[in-house]
Amino acid sequence: MTTLDQIIDDFAFLDEWEDRYRYVIELGKALPDMPEAKRTQENKVQGCASQVWLVTQTAGNPEDPVLTFEGESDAHIVRGLVAIVLAIYSGKHASEIAKTDAIDTFGKIGLIEHLSTQRANGLRSMIRRIKNEAELRLAA
Repeated sequence: MTTLDQIIDDFAFLDEWEDRYRYVIELGKALPDMPEAKRTQENKVQGCASQVWLVTQTAGNPEDPVLTFEGESDAHIVRGLVAIVLAIYSGKHASEIAKTDAIDTFGKIGLIEHLSTQRANGLRSMIRRIKNEAELRLAA
């Protein structure tokens, strides 16, 4: 999987929005496919116009566990957005996830202003779901 630093560096070299758009789609294509059995209603992210599924795994210290996420979407560009969100959050401690603002990262790479209102709302729903997962683990 592509790291967040690599994604940020790659975006810095892409001046045209069309090139950035293609890159997001490529990130989505590189995302591992989610098994059909995990594409359940329970794993579906509410608030996304496209179908988005998110699965959370927890490891390590129960007081501040490391959360790993698996994600999938049925739309090419959204699948790329899922890949970026996973690069931001997956493999991090719950406490770090709770204080990380992915929208800020999307702004820094110049992507947030190019998303339709519907996609931006879906992105926010996905981020809210991940942050809620982290906060639930911290409160346990």
